[in-house]
Amino acid sequence: MNFWQIVSRIILKQRIPILLVLAIITIFLGSKIKDIQFSRTEANLLPEDHEENIKYNNFLNIFGDEGNLIILAIQDNKVFTTQNFKKWNDFSKKLDSFSDIDFIASIGNIQKLKKDKENKKFVVEPLYKNSPTTDEDVLKIKKELFNNLPFFDNFLFNKKTGTVRTAIYVNKEILNTKIREQFIFDKLNPAIKQFEKETGLDVRVSGMPYIRTMNAQSIKDEIGIFVGLALLVTSLIFFLFFRSYRATSITMTVVCIGVVWALGFIGWFQYEISVLMALIPPLTIVIGVPNAIFLINKYQQEVKNHGNQAKSLQRVISKVGNATLMTNITTASGFATFIFINSQLLREFGIIASINIMTIFILSLLIIPIIYSFMHKPKVKHLKHLERKWIDAIINWMERMVRHHRVLIYITTVAVIIISIIGVYMIRVSGSLIEDIPKGKDFSKDIIFFEKEFGGIMPLEVLIDTKKRKGVMKLSTLKKIEKLEEEIEEIPELSKPISILSLVKYSKQAFYNGNPKYYQLPTQQEKNFILTYTKNSDTNSDFLKNFVDSTGQYARITTFMKDIGTDKMEQIEERLQNKIDKEFPEDNFNVTLTGKALTFIKGTNYLVKNLAISLSLAILLIALFMAWMFRSYKMILISLLPNVLPLLITAGLMGYLGVPIKPSTILVFSIAFGISVDDTIHFLAKYRQELIAHKWNVRKSVYAALRETGVSMFYTSIVLFFGFLVFTVSSFGGTIALGGLVSVTLLFAMVANLLLLPSLLLSLESKIANKKTLKKPTIRIIPKEEDK
Repeated sequence: MNFWQIVSRIILKQRIPILLVLAIITIFLGSKIKDIQFSRTEANLLPEDHEENIKYNNFLNIFGDEGNLIILAIQDNKVFTTQNFKKWNDFSKKLDSFSDIDFIASIGNIQKLKKDKENKKFVVEPLYKNSPTTDEDVLKIKKELFNNLPFFDNFLFNKKTGTVRTAIYVNKEILNTKIREQFIFDKLNPAIKQFEKETGLDVRVSGMPYIRTMNAQSIKDEIGIFVGLALLVTSLIFFLFFRSYRATSITMTVVCIGVVWALGFIGWFQYEISVLMALIPPLTIVIGVPNAIFLINKYQQEVKNHGNQAKSLQRVISKVGNATLMTNITTASGFATFIFINSQLLREFGIIASINIMTIFILSLLIIPIIYSFMHKPKVKHLKHLERKWIDAIINWMERMVRHHRVLIYITTVAVIIISIIGVYMIRVSGSLIEDIPKGKDFSKDIIFFEKEFGGIMPLEVLIDTKKRKGVMKLSTLKKIEKLEEEIEEIPELSKPISILSLVKYSKQAFYNGNPKYYQLPTQQEKNFILTYTKNSDTNSDFLKNFVDSTGQYARITTFMKDIGTDKMEQIEERLQNKIDKEFPEDNFNVTLTGKALTFIKGTNYLVKNLAISLSLAILLIALFMAWMFRSYKMILISLLPNVLPLLITAGLMGYLGVPIKPSTILVFSIAFGISVDDTIHFLAKYRQELIAHKWNVRKSVYAALRETGVSMFYTSIVLFFGFLVFTVSSFGGTIALGGLVSVTLLFAMVANLLLLPSLLLSLESKIANKKTLKKPTIRIIPKEEDK
């Protein structure tokens, strides 16, 4: 009695205890679902000790989180009517009263800098003292703001388009907490809707805290949709194949328990739900259904052959269990390769995905035979699908192609390889914090609006270390900052920068009684007079602490980026770095480019480099398994080619269709390879067994294996194709690309495994058909012909 026969006896004899244990585990993991947290920060794709992370953390230690700005804007001249102008300012005051806000900058609370000659200091006074009572009063305020206060240009207004905005600085302590979500959903959004209802004005909203919150909500909304659609699509296809409500219900029960376990593991391990982690539940369904297909299909074949239910159930476990275990191990291996990438996001995804693939296998192997053991034997009508003519026609066509048209298969393969390689050279790399957010959502449209009006919403930071206390306020340093800012302003993908330089220029304007033509850096002589006024003043403390540290040694320049790809960002970074190297000598300054958006883009490049490592690991694992089955290196190459070819085709399609390599699409290759190789294992496992039965006659063995495994391979590939296609209904661009590309890859893999793989075996029969190519089998993986 071999291992799997012992396992089958234990499962069928200990049915009740096994079900009780599974129920207890399900209840336990179900109780952990409440502990699931949704990600409230952007994904950190880089290792903690990476140079870019060290730079960014150094910036955070000096100035704190840079992503605490929420911006509201209105592009409508109606805002400059008396009534609407008052309501807009009252609206800003209402927001400023919330404890979740540090401070707000808006037209209503603008403080003009003014020279106090008597006390030789700068003081601030409101832009207007009395509320405007007529439209003419409002227009005077607009004229004063737009024409005489360049300090606020591109910050609180766009002079060219007339757009006005309010800047909300969220309390940094709540940025990455649930309180931020509560503020946005319970306070900010209702207040905006109320204002829009009262005025009829359209308020645009953006900023990283807002985008994070709305994005996280979209992820929450889509998890339920994905699970529901995956269940619907896979159950429908399953039913069309088996035409059995009973088989469909059993399968859906298994995968639903698998979903509970998947969510339970996420909560138990205290991992956060990100865009990637949200794919785990539907992935569990899509990958779990093929397990059920192999097990139920084998059970029904056994019942049809000899009619003994107990013997059929035992053979399902003992004959299919090992092959199904191997296929699930290879699938899990494809996901597990992400564990070896030094990225927390992918490591967590790899751990949870690989664990749940193995648990869905265990659930299928235990629950399906046990439930069937309590039921009556399948009726004749439940077995009719085994004799469908259209399936026979497909298998006959495949056999005919392999038997008579192998040259055509090879010519087609070579042509596809050449075309795909050309496409591979067209692939571009792209990484952006907001590239994959839902395009149809209002907050996504608002991002485009702010990019057009104010140059972007993703902060890019320049940290300047003068290496001396109070070194920032030296005129020579300020002139260097000015030259760098001029370079930034010339780059169309970046917004007008904000820094201490703006306040220094504003101070000179105030010193010359508010004349806007003096909004410029002071001369050395002027600096001494102005510095006297500045030292005696206690103004703009909020602005100062945001752009110069308390020692005066560090300064920051903040600009905002448009949604640009990796290649464009690299050009901008190189251009800025050249300017920095020219203006800021290393002996006196240490200047770094940083920011969450830049770190994310660097993370994309890091992941691309590691893609080859994860994919190579997956291929190595499969090669080792093939080496265990066959002693011939030629067999290893034959088995890998049909699985590497679909990956090459997919990469070529990405190039031709303009789908970039990015964090979401990077996953396609390792996932698809791990799943597609399942078909190869099923085919070669059966081929291996048939070789022994037919005394190493390759032709007979190939055709027998094709007929035996072709139906199940076709069924499972169709389920996987439509299962992953479910992801294309997502509103996230990355998820759409992932679902579509994996679906296409698996479809090509099915064709390659059913046409190219048997063709190669037949063409090389003289070199691989001997006893030395096989190890002596200790466990039969696929049942012999007489076992059927």
